[in-house]
Amino acid sequence: MNALMQSARFGELHLANRIVMAPMTRSRADSDAVPTAVMVEYYAQRASAGLIVAEGTSPSADGLGYCRTPAIFSAPQIEAWRQVTDAVHAAGGQIVVQLMHCGRVATHHNKPAGSRTVAPSAVLAQTQLFTDTVGMADTDMPDALSRAQISQVIDDYRQAALNAREAGFDGVELHCTSGYLPMQFMSENANQRTDEYGGSADNRVRFALEVLRAMADAIGSGRVGVRFCPGNKFNDIVDSDPAATLDALLRGLDGMQLAYLHMMRAHTRKVDAFAAARAGFSGALIVNDGFEPDSAAQIVAAGQADAVSFGRHYIANPDLVTRICEQLPLAEFDRQTLYSPGPDGYIDYPTADVRTPEALS
Repeated sequence: MNALMQSARFGELHLANRIVMAPMTRSRADSDAVPTAVMVEYYAQRASAGLIVAEGTSPSADGLGYCRTPAIFSAPQIEAWRQVTDAVHAAGGQIVVQLMHCGRVATHHNKPAGSRTVAPSAVLAQTQLFTDTVGMADTDMPDALSRAQISQVIDDYRQAALNAREAGFDGVELHCTSGYLPMQFMSENANQRTDEYGGSADNRVRFALEVLRAMADAIGSGRVGVRFCPGNKFNDIVDSDPAATLDALLRGLDGMQLAYLHMMRAHTRKVDAFAAARAGFSGALIVNDGFEPDSAAQIVAAGQADAVSFGRHYIANPDLVTRICEQLPLAEFDRQTLYSPGPDGYIDYPTADVRTPEALS
């Protein structure tokens, strides 16, 4: 496991080890998208990670889509996030926030009054979302963004990056997959535009690249990362040529000097996402999806990645770094409490007992 325990520098981020906590929606914010006290404890418990990527967080009211997910556009939200980052830093950790604009994956039942649901084109997402008020609900028909409105959304991301730094985050990650707004621009069914944001792969990745440039200009490229998954069909996404989309994205990232690329295993056999990222991205590469400690150590030791992020293992193992280092068994998480409000199944997972047999006797 030595490969995972080495320190690293990703841009302006200093990692004590190569074990990253992946962003995971856990639905513990309040109804105003403000982080709660249990979120402070949750992230502080996991601060031994080389890097925490905090859960998908909306840059604006329009960007919200799910119930009880956090945002970072209001003063109360920024102050509440400051409690989280202070706790993580006090425990010696590094933390960035993933900025997630849901775009058309939204229902008004989960959004504040006066907000809009927007997308590249006025095409309904064929999916449903859970709400605390009416149960499962269809998504809302989105408004197609005008060029001027696209510029405003990009500025929302820029301001969110500045807000993240004000809240104490060490950086930001653009959520560029799972069917949310940047990937909607990349999608053949969600994006039916005929202007410079639609049509070719280069045009369809333009929005994501412009967002990244705006955030990098605001807080420095060495504090900005991006997460992507080629061929991801989640939330009604269609891409018949994910290899071309990935190639266009990687070419666009060239020269940006971002802190890292957070690549998920491709959801298609048409592309080897990890190999393509290693070959086409000159910066630090974090890989994700289905790794166990052994396979994570192997891919880092082989030089095929610079770090590995864990999602599910971090739910039930707040001390995942210790368990991996000491080669201790990993606990299993409870699926029933993944998205339920409150502390149960969130901050009540125990750490492993690493005392020696003599101390236990």
